[in-house]
Amino acid sequence: MRIKQISNRAELDEFEHHNIQQAIEWLYGKKFSAEQVFSESVVCQIHERMFGEVWKWAGKFRQSNKNIGVDKWQISVALHSLNNDALYWVQHSSFDPIEIAIRYKHRLVSIHCFANGNGRHSRLMADIIMANVFKMQPLKWGMSSLTQSTQLRNNYIEALRSADAGDYSLLIAFAVS
Repeated sequence: MRIKQISNRAELDEFEHHNIQQAIEWLYGKKFSAEQVFSESVVCQIHERMFGEVWKWAGKFRQSNKNIGVDKWQISVALHSLNNDALYWVQHSSFDPIEIAIRYKHRLVSIHCFANGNGRHSRLMADIIMANVFKMQPLKWGMSSLTQSTQLRNNYIEALRSADAGDYSLLIAFAVS
């Protein structure tokens, strides 16, 4: 951790939130092509922008295995495959824009590239796809924090589980509500 004075979860959440807001401000007005958005370098750069003032490892792939995500040695390969698939989806209009962003977000979070922040990062990546690739408004994601234990978060988790089973409809509905 970069900030030594953090002593509890609430302070950590506050510092992370502030860093994420700075990343969003940095993104405002940035223009990325689809090829850039769907690249390992941009995926890592966005994570580093979101958490770099809080975590030393921000923007770097995790170095240990977790109970979720691919094996640590497979992260780069899985991300490369996802980025290639997403570029194909865009180039061939395989799905509508919202579904492409949601499918990307869902696979990105399931790879679990980083030690922490994967859900928040994948949601911001979906918003970057909407804004830069499709020139559309960002998704709403329930218009509230999904880090706190609430009914909204429970609905989000249910939508993620449904997407895990191949049904993206609940996650799409959640993202646009």
